[in-house]
Amino acid sequence: MASLKDIARVCGVSVATVSKALNNHKDIGEDTKENIKRVAKEMGYSPNLSARALKTHKTHGIGVLFVDEAMSGLTHDYFSSVLDSFKRTAEKSGYDITFINSCKNRPDRMSYLEHSRYRGFDGVVLACIDFNDPEVTELVYSDIPVVTIDYLFNNRMAVISDNVNGMRELVEYVYSMGHLRIAYIHGADSAVTKSRLSSFYRTAEHLGLEIPDDYIREAAYRNTACTYRVTNELLDLTKPPTCILYPDDFAAFGGINAIRERGLRIPEDISIAGYDGIRAARHLEPKLTTVRQDTKQIGHQAAKELINLIERPKTTIVQQIIIPGKVEPGKSVADISSY
Repeated sequence: MASLKDIARVCGVSVATVSKALNNHKDIGEDTKENIKRVAKEMGYSPNLSARALKTHKTHGIGVLFVDEAMSGLTHDYFSSVLDSFKRTAEKSGYDITFINSCKNRPDRMSYLEHSRYRGFDGVVLACIDFNDPEVTELVYSDIPVVTIDYLFNNRMAVISDNVNGMRELVEYVYSMGHLRIAYIHGADSAVTKSRLSSFYRTAEHLGLEIPDDYIREAAYRNTACTYRVTNELLDLTKPPTCILYPDDFAAFGGINAIRERGLRIPEDISIAGYDGIRAARHLEPKLTTVRQDTKQIGHQAAKELINLIERPKTTIVQQIIIPGKVEPGKSVADISSY
């Protein structure tokens, strides 16, 4: 395999110049840099990552801790899109992505922190996990740079979707369509759920809406069986809601099945809305009203901030970055304001 010395000899420059060119240093002319890169490629040069790690104390590796309790893995519409954006941004900056082993049934498994140190990760991104897990807390408060997605730790970098304003705008939209009896099936207990539920109640109070306790139900995220059952319970009430908000678009499919099995029409007989803005929901008939989260920006920003923590730790400000979403009206909420 070609070495830096071999490339320097062919190009007629010093080894230091070759090294700077391959690492995109600004004090090397573009023509010289491109010529050195071309020659390196033609000669089959590949950097010695182990040697580079010893010299720079960096592996250019980032760990991803992603544990989906629903076992949907990377088919999880929201987080798969976030992580895809994260991966693209990180790879453009020269970082490789590796998932941290999260299978707790293996007898030889390491803790999240042990695995991260074993792999030599420069940083870790955490998403869709039990943030109360002691192993997670141990990793978050270690010396490894971390960024969390949709969860806040004290004095740690976080990128979160604006769940408070997203829910507020959704409730305001449904209200503007004349709905006064609005039910909310929220997800299981989490920071995201708490933000959305508090925003739901606060917005309802601001609008002067009375929300009966029977209108607030729980169903796990992405669990269509739960939303099917809970939707039937809501429709069986003496005074059922005119609109049901679901924890996420995927879970809304269960509610849609329950509604249609009763011979009811959406939105003529009952209105519904979801949350997330997943691709599959855009092809429903009628098109689902939802809050589309900016998964591309969330992933991009998480990667950008983690790389800043890795490469510029002394000048990077630890902060919580909030990414706004947007209500997409769709056709699943009827306008009953004139009734």
